[in-house]
Amino acid sequence: MPSVIASRPSALFVAAIGTFVVLTPVRAHAQWWRSAPADFEACADAAEKAKTKEEKTSSLAECNAKFAGRRKPGGGYTYYDFMQDRTFDIAGPNPTPEEQKKIDEQYTVYLERERRNSIAAALMAKQQQQQVQQVSLRSDQEPARTETAKVPVPVASPVKQAARVRAANCARSSFSCDWPRLSESINDLKKLFSSTPSKQKKS
Repeated sequence: MPSVIASRPSALFVAAIGTFVVLTPVRAHAQWWRSAPADFEACADAAEKAKTKEEKTSSLAECNAKFAGRRKPGGGYTYYDFMQDRTFDIAGPNPTPEEQKKIDEQYTVYLERERRNSIAAALMAKQQQQQVQQVSLRSDQEPARTETAKVPVPVASPVKQAARVRAANCARSSFSCDWPRLSESINDLKKLFSSTPSKQKKS
């Protein structure tokens, strides 16, 4: 009886190990005898050999999560930081802690530059808005100015302007300057005398 009881735990142990082996995925078994990929490209090549499309997509997602860097044609690796929209050269398939620190420092610089650019853009937009407002104010005021400019200003006749210019340039007590004035006075006297008899005749 004691030997039967002693054999039961060992049988249970063997059954538990057998169940574990059966339930373990085939992929885990395969990784025991297959070497792990060195970088994303090797991992992606292995994923391409998957039997179904779903397995292929799942394997590529795992490769992407496992390896951040991408192999460069001339050797070495490059890391793309989508937050900064730029790439960084790295030594291996994943950034080292020192490389990650430099990438983070560059991201801080990038954020500061973006902040300054946004402030400058906001100031420029404000200035443009003020200029537009000033132009609209000027255009609102311009019609009133054009209306006042349209009012006709009395202008002297060219004959009178020429006489004024001559009178200003003439030397006093000279016959050439005094004669036009005398002739104008004589003409005025003629008009006066010629108009008087006609009025008398009418009466």
